[in-house]
Amino acid sequence: MKRVAILLLTATLWLVAQCQIYNPVHWSCQTDSTDSEYIVRMTATIDQGWHLYDINTPENGPSATKIVYDKLSGVSIDGMPRVLGKAITIYDDNFAMDLTYYEHSMTIEQRLKKTGEPAAFCGHITYNVCNDENSCLSNNRYDFSHNVISGSVTDSDETPVVEGLQLLDLGASDTAEEDLWSPVTLPATDDIPVRGLSIWWILLMGFAGGLLALLTPCVWPMIPMTISFFLHKNRESNGRRDALLYGLSIVIIYVVLGLLITLLFGASALNNLATNAFFNLLFFALLIVFALSFFGAFELVLPSSWVNSIDSRANNAAGFVSILFMAFTLVLVSFSCTGPIIGTLLVEAATDGGLLAPAMGMLGFSLALSLPFSLCALFPNIAGSLPKSGQWMQQLKVCLGFLELAFALKFFSVADLAYGWGLLSRPMFLSLWFAIFLLMGLYLLRVIRLKSDGDGGERPGTTGLMLGLLSIAFAIYLIPGLWGAPVNAVSAFAPPMTEQDFAPGKTTAQHYNDYDIAAQQAAQQGKKLLIDFSGYGCVNCREMESKVLNNAQVKKIINDNFVFVTLMVDDRQALAEPMTVMDNGKELTLETQGDKWSYLQRHRFGANAQPFYVIQDPKGNPTSKPMAFTTDVQKFIEWLTE
Repeated sequence: MKRVAILLLTATLWLVAQCQIYNPVHWSCQTDSTDSEYIVRMTATIDQGWHLYDINTPENGPSATKIVYDKLSGVSIDGMPRVLGKAITIYDDNFAMDLTYYEHSMTIEQRLKKTGEPAAFCGHITYNVCNDENSCLSNNRYDFSHNVISGSVTDSDETPVVEGLQLLDLGASDTAEEDLWSPVTLPATDDIPVRGLSIWWILLMGFAGGLLALLTPCVWPMIPMTISFFLHKNRESNGRRDALLYGLSIVIIYVVLGLLITLLFGASALNNLATNAFFNLLFFALLIVFALSFFGAFELVLPSSWVNSIDSRANNAAGFVSILFMAFTLVLVSFSCTGPIIGTLLVEAATDGGLLAPAMGMLGFSLALSLPFSLCALFPNIAGSLPKSGQWMQQLKVCLGFLELAFALKFFSVADLAYGWGLLSRPMFLSLWFAIFLLMGLYLLRVIRLKSDGDGGERPGTTGLMLGLLSIAFAIYLIPGLWGAPVNAVSAFAPPMTEQDFAPGKTTAQHYNDYDIAAQQAAQQGKKLLIDFSGYGCVNCREMESKVLNNAQVKKIINDNFVFVTLMVDDRQALAEPMTVMDNGKELTLETQGDKWSYLQRHRFGANAQPFYVIQDPKGNPTSKPMAFTTDVQKFIEWLTE
């Protein structure tokens, strides 16, 4: 029960941090002056149950609390900082080392030697804060700024210094423009960020993929054979136990595969896959290969030596290890059918679901795949009543091939949009989808056939007839989208409405794509600025644009009352000149438009999920809580007009 509570707490904190940065540490700053030096004390008040690590931690340990000076004028650093407070040192099992941290309060004291007048200094503190259950919030930041005028010290902590302001080419002489990039505190919002839901969507998608894999010719015939083997080899009770362990082994193998994907690529790499041209084009090519395999052009088969080796180990091992090797043999033998489904699932999980998504996707997939083995072990009579394999499995494989083609186009579209190639407009994308689903419908109706179907000339059954008509109806539904209709059912996959190259008239509210230009226009027109942090690879952003921003009433409210700017945080088009900023105490070079807008969202608004909407007044002050993903048009209208 305690572990469940810890997991729920961790998930809750992660969800909150995705939308707005939650921080259980509250800082204050005080500066004392002598004839020769200033003594700066930064005091942290820490919420109950949380702690801050010391400024010095062992190598390979957690991130230490660090003070960084962005600007020093008339002063120089005199010695190392020291920490005041009750230090607690314990052995941490997670890091296998002794660690020192502080609870309730902690003060960092730094001495600065006077070198001239007037004196000014500013900087920031970066830190990680953890609770008693080892749940941590990382990359937190506290900014401070002090000016010394006529011998007196003024604490300007209420107007924090813009991170890296001295390095950003944003018009450093214009105070108003600097303020547009300064961190602000947004009112709390109850909206759940998009990414918090995507993990569970990946789990469900994996489960659906597992159910499809069950119906393929490589897996379905194995169910009665495997269950019969277990029940006849041992006594019935032991056979049931072994069959259940067999199902558990399938789950273990696929979850480990998902974890290995995460470990090999890393969390940041998985997030970067979403709009990286190389990986999106690689996934595009991969799915095309999988589709051709399902169409019967060739068969994807792992080396037979792998299967023989695992099979021999299963015969030589005993107990659970033997069953585990048998499950691994099934995984290898069925690869020609399950590989394309697993590949598609891992591609979607890696680009849309965050750090744990590959493991969650494989968990859902393996649960569905192992389900019939477990059920047939508990109820052996079920195995005898399962439908026999036949032509319907071949038809399923071909239909999966058509779906692989449709998914492949999505990844090519993401790369095309992020890098501005302009090769796949929205009408072209919808035209290709129309052709794919029309052909799939005609195939299900047996109007067209593939060589891999054999010479049978049977007519479509009732199920094939209904699915074929449904596929053709979906293809017809896409046709109005060629001339600018929203076609909401595919808005999450198709390019945005801005890519509608022959639409009659505007389909969304008029907007800018540069924050600084839009802010200037808002100030000149005396209108509020509506900021839309979006992304080309953001599925829910497309859905918001189609179902909410495309609404006539919403467009009218925005055009009449706002200057609207859409900032694509994954735009890979290069900046005219790279920009250097300080991000979490480290120098960071912004090379693309997306880098710039992503930095703006993190630094100014303390958020990193998309879609994310903020309203500012003409002077740049936020006027309401932010808005996250919603398809409730009335809710969005109320937020715009509240």
